Amino acid sequence: MWEKLVLFLVFLVWSLAVTPLSIFLSRQYGIVDEPGGRKRHPTTTPRGAGVVIWVGYLLYAILAPNPGGEVRLIATGATAVFLFGYMDDMHPLPASWKLAAHLAAAVTIAWSIPVQPALKAAVILWVTGTTSAYNLVDGINGLSLAVFSLTALTGLFLTGGSWWAVALGLSLGVLPWNYPFARTFLGDGGSTLLGFLCVSQFARDLPALLEGEGILPWLAAMLLVGGVPVADTLYSLLRRAIKGISPFQPDRGHFHHLLVDRGLPLSVVLAILVSLHSLSLWMAILLLGRRTT
Repeated sequence: MWEKLVLFLVFLVWSLAVTPLSIFLSRQYGIVDEPGGRKRHPTTTPRGAGVVIWVGYLLYAILAPNPGGEVRLIATGATAVFLFGYMDDMHPLPASWKLAAHLAAAVTIAWSIPVQPALKAAVILWVTGTTSAYNLVDGINGLSLAVFSLTALTGLFLTGGSWWAVALGLSLGVLPWNYPFARTFLGDGGSTLLGFLCVSQFARDLPALLEGEGILPWLAAMLLVGGVPVADTLYSLLRRAIKGISPFQPDRGHFHHLLVDRGLPLSVVLAILVSLHSLSLWMAILLLGRRTT
């Protein structure tokens, strides 16, 4: 218990202290998000905060004597996901390049999970999709970080893994710089990194939590742990398929866009979506928690 508390506090202080440096560097090198178009933020905003979470995670993976949970394997995939997203923040990349990086990273994770091939394939799709899903919902201040923090707290409750304490500290330390007033954004590198880290660690935990279960409980767990980002992405894919447009074409049809366009304040939209994600995670705990008792 004390070890996890210390890890949480160390990485909370890390994120709180280093995020201002990332803001300065993003401004210096022009890694910023300009207002206009579908974007509603009023001023030019740095978008390099993801580097704080990435470097913090690497420090834990490299320096911890026994981080557990295949953290160093996850670090390999996380680095590829982050760097492709970070390059996209500097100079837009084709969506297919980023998808290929997400898929390769997902295969790295699924390959070593001791489950049947059908479940490995499901895990690959889940990790790939959720990695992108966190980017898709990163449209209002604080949403991706709040969703990730709640998922990390759920993982800590279910498994007691030290990684989840690290994850919680890293995300909560960046949150005050992103909400309520965004002095920085995560950027594509940061948001996709959150999605990948979240589901990759859960992919490592699920075999123990669902030992002996068939594919349906696995699919239910994946959907519930994915929560709002996964539900929003599935809805977007269905909506775009019905309209006959590319799944990669951006629009204002995501859950947060729909609520904002109805005139709801951003704080209310955030509260609604965080509450829905909390409900999804509570159902995940009901499904998975019996394995920890």
